[in-house]
Amino acid sequence: KDVQKEREPHVYLSKEEVKEKIQSYNSSVTDKLKMTLNMNGIYTGFIKVQMELCRPITVQSSQSQGSCAHSNNETAFYLPDGCVITLHISSTNTVREVIEALLKKFFVADNPAKFALYKRCHKEDQVYTCKLSDREHPLYLRLVAGPKMEMLSFVLREHETGEVMWEAFSIPELQNFLRILDKEENEQLQILKKRYAAYKDKLEEALGGVWKPG
Repeated sequence: KDVQKEREPHVYLSKEEVKEKIQSYNSSVTDKLKMTLNMNGIYTGFIKVQMELCRPITVQSSQSQGSCAHSNNETAFYLPDGCVITLHISSTNTVREVIEALLKKFFVADNPAKFALYKRCHKEDQVYTCKLSDREHPLYLRLVAGPKMEMLSFVLREHETGEVMWEAFSIPELQNFLRILDKEENEQLQILKKRYAAYKDKLEEALGGVWKPG
């Protein structure tokens, strides 16, 4: 089970330290996804992001895969569990830019503000997850942690319910959420009514057995 971990402070590396870390990183890579250091000090490389989305995504229908409810030129469908995307990014790319690039790769029409990028670390048989701020740089985190996914991996999720930016949703989407909530509320209400009706019947049955006319 995931547990929250406090965000670690960003440690700034000198150009020489970056060069040494990249050399060490590339010597440990087993999937050929190496990093490249440019003359200007900016480096490029690859990160893998696991998609853990509970809600369907909306994509351009001409580019979508799978079949679901169609609306104009868009299609909504669920991404398969465990879907992993590889992105080529630079050390200057922020979390927000990575989220936008992920959505663009899938031709997703949803507002990027609906999503958050998390880092997942394994330590002492525990799994720690931490939501990354928009200003953090994923490739830097990848470089510092090394290429092993067990040390660090990235996960894209929707924002938690308590922190959803509702203004990022369209009016039809919000209306659909309300319909779903109304339906769930009515279903729970019917379950409660049946439960208490059965309880009432048993009480009346018990009372009828006790107060038999003599």
